[in-house]
Amino acid sequence: MKLTDLPQPSVAGVVREKTVVGAIAEINNCLYGGADMIDLHMSCLDDPSEENLQKIISSTSLPILALNYNNKCDWTNAGYSEEDREELFIRAIKAGAKGVDIQGYTYDLQSKGGYVGADEYSFTKNNPKEIVTDKKIIQKQMDLIARIHDMGGQVLLSCHPGVQMNTEQVVDLALFLQERNPDIIKIVTRAETEDDLIESFRAMIELKKKVKTPVSYHTNGKAGKLSRIINPILGGQIAFCVDRYKEGSTMEQLDLKSARRMVDDLKKLY
Repeated sequence: MKLTDLPQPSVAGVVREKTVVGAIAEINNCLYGGADMIDLHMSCLDDPSEENLQKIISSTSLPILALNYNNKCDWTNAGYSEEDREELFIRAIKAGAKGVDIQGYTYDLQSKGGYVGADEYSFTKNNPKEIVTDKKIIQKQMDLIARIHDMGGQVLLSCHPGVQMNTEQVVDLALFLQERNPDIIKIVTRAETEDDLIESFRAMIELKKKVKTPVSYHTNGKAGKLSRIINPILGGQIAFCVDRYKEGSTMEQLDLKSARRMVDDLKKLY
């Protein structure tokens, strides 16, 4: 099953473990917690060899979205070069992952920490992170996406600008990312106030109307957590959840069992 064939919204269990056994155990926890898919952080693994990835991926019937945000379990830098990250994406598809999460800054590390380029778009205001407008780099990303497609995998193209954006900016960014031909787009902006949060709801409704590619959109920040469950209900593709919170967890992510219950209950209303 393709990731885009899963029910919308899909409930993803996030797995950040150091060992094969630990990853398999956490995947089982997510399975029994009601996950539709697994979000596997490969850079957390001590040894993400193809053999180990195969062991992890073959342990479950749940489809795996593999990613490499270049962070270890304790959030320190894992030390991968961009070439290493590219190779690990390919390795994951060979090992049986249904898709990979390619970040918007791929092949352009300077953009990971802030915008580099001419301020020519609505979404390049306020120094957003992970946004690349350089055509040569975009083409290189598109070549990687095409290679993964040729191998039978899907691509989630993720972008974490880390700044507040209004509806117009979010939609413009999604349409810009869509041109790279990903299967799913993920955008994470920031909400510091209730007004920011409400704006994220408006943005999600417009994304559903105007962007052909499925979009997973939510906000981080002081007022952002509610968007992680409301936006999937409004049309977002994936709700990212944690089965058991640990030292290395993203604490803003939803509790898996609670999210599963809320999604199922709210689906009865529409």
